[in-house]
Amino acid sequence: MHLTSLLEIAADALGDRTAVGPHDGGLTYEALLARARATSRDLGQREAQRLVAVDVNSQAVPVGIFGAACAGIPYVPVNYRLADAQLAAILGRAAPGVAVVEPSVPARFPAGISGLPMMTRDEFLLADGPDRPGPDLDPEDPAVLLFTSGTTGEPKAALLRHRHLTSYVLETVEFLGADGGDAALVSVPPYHIAGIAAVLTAVWSGRRLVYLPQFSPEAWVDLAAAESVTHAMVVPTMLGRILEVLHERGEKLPALQHLSYGGGRMPVAIVERALDHLPHVGLVNAYGLTETSSTVAVLGPEDHRQAIASSEPHVRLRLASVGRPLPSLEVEIRGPSGDALGAGQRGEIWVRGEQVSGEYLERGATLSADGWLATSDGGWLDDDSYLFVEGRLDDVIIRGGENLSPGEIEDVLTRHPAVAEAAVVGVPSDEWGEAVAAVIVRRAGSEVSETELRAWVSERLRSTRAPELVEFRAELPYSETGKLLRRVLKAELATGTSTT
Repeated sequence: MHLTSLLEIAADALGDRTAVGPHDGGLTYEALLARARATSRDLGQREAQRLVAVDVNSQAVPVGIFGAACAGIPYVPVNYRLADAQLAAILGRAAPGVAVVEPSVPARFPAGISGLPMMTRDEFLLADGPDRPGPDLDPEDPAVLLFTSGTTGEPKAALLRHRHLTSYVLETVEFLGADGGDAALVSVPPYHIAGIAAVLTAVWSGRRLVYLPQFSPEAWVDLAAAESVTHAMVVPTMLGRILEVLHERGEKLPALQHLSYGGGRMPVAIVERALDHLPHVGLVNAYGLTETSSTVAVLGPEDHRQAIASSEPHVRLRLASVGRPLPSLEVEIRGPSGDALGAGQRGEIWVRGEQVSGEYLERGATLSADGWLATSDGGWLDDDSYLFVEGRLDDVIIRGGENLSPGEIEDVLTRHPAVAEAAVVGVPSDEWGEAVAAVIVRRAGSEVSETELRAWVSERLRSTRAPELVEFRAELPYSETGKLLRRVLKAELATGTSTT
């Protein structure tokens, strides 16, 4: 199946229902399809080979995704917040094509980018071209190119074909399953796989898309209330800040039904706060990768409720999991030699299924001969097939030959009443190879000492997991998509360049 089919079928069924924007004055499904086709004609006239987007969240995102699909070319969203040199390098790799850009972008590149003429969002949303025969559309064609953050080197461009994305949508979303009043608030960056998936799943289900151009917790709460938002997806750093605003205002967002979180590890303490403050909301933890076209495993609302209410440790522990793999996917935990491991054994997470790409521009496919993707994430499965993700394999701390999970220690630290955020990394140690280091953000008005935190961890885990180095900071470093930048902390702590 092709992405254009998703919109065409939805538009045929829903017609005048609002697809994106405010309920009054937004684009209907018919209008979105017409605008995508007009965009396709314009791109065909320009002989564009890619549609590059360097912009904030707006209705130009779904128009761009489906317009590029109709034109038979890939959609390439890029982070406009990158430094000039990084952005220029990525745009050079994305050329030739046409770019729709945030207003500040052209001034950053007075000489332009070779092979990549730019237009503003307003120009893009009015673009059209003469009628001409459309291209032959093939599910094997590239649909989306997503550049990774590049924290370990030059960013990779993950290539997702139409069949990967449509397979994910068809396997996970009920066609027209949304009520007429349902609205999904999108605040994740448009260059994140969650931003792409939000468009496709909303269109197929019949749910109106509401965009927040720039995230702030106050703006998120205001828009959710004003638009009677029923569904939303946030990254971990967003949820904690949203809960603070809701608590301060005494706001409960009565229209909100489902709140998904993912894109990084979520401290269990924040999940517990969300369950307490929003008992009417179904929480969903979704784990996925760009290379898997979004979600791999889901911890659903009932899983959350059962875990928080249970007195059984193994059930309660599920709040720290990402749930069970989707029925359409296979997930294995493998050891260093590539052998599949049993329940409770830690290793690397491997994934296989129709939605799994594992393919990169300029690098080709990385799947095994039988279709498995090695994720580079460490984790384990329990006896009931709940998946626990412990982070990137190179984040595991090896202390005296013992493998320590940073996430396990962080969960304990964030349960301390004086700790707002915690990041745990390994630093070089002459005695142990690596030592446990913790960077702590205190709660406003709270005090806690290094000694107290070491004792807190020792009492709840064991002394080998207690941090030997504790540093207090005003904030932790996060990427634009909410991922904790552990490598930044490790480098700073190891070289003594950090600040308190």
